[in-house]
Amino acid sequence: MSGRGETDQWQCPSPGFPEEPAPDGLEAAFFDRLAVPAGDEVRLPSRPESAAEARRIALSVLELWGMVQQRDAAEQLVGELVANAVQHSGGRTVGLRFVRRPGWLRVEVRDPSRALPCLIRTEPDSDSGRGLLLVEAMSERWGADLLSRGKGVWFELRVRER
Repeated sequence: MSGRGETDQWQCPSPGFPEEPAPDGLEAAFFDRLAVPAGDEVRLPSRPESAAEARRIALSVLELWGMVQQRDAAEQLVGELVANAVQHSGGRTVGLRFVRRPGWLRVEVRDPSRALPCLIRTEPDSDSGRGLLLVEAMSERWGADLLSRGKGVWFELRVRER
């Protein structure tokens, strides 16, 4: 499930991490990698608190890149995708990538599972199952791509750069 095959047009460094950073060194390691012009990704441990860490990182990246008008949506959506990856993938880590091009921000969460996400309709009083509904409602586009090892679930937001 790809989103129109625009991968070749995406440019900009993506931040990355060592395989298993210490929790208190997570943000420091992240900012050390921001200037590296490579297709790296941030590796977060596959545990529930990583969703909050991913939200903090998203806010920092958007601030650094001057893309602040969509920060609330990006923060919410990255947290949802990381939480889904942690809950459903069974892997030790999840990957987080930020990519920009003029007018667009793409955030991708990678995990080792090849099971693609399903958008399901839930009952109003259900405690779970709304994450992808939020992604659908709040993003311009979203999708999932099978990778050689696992999958990447992504969303895109339109942004007006300052």
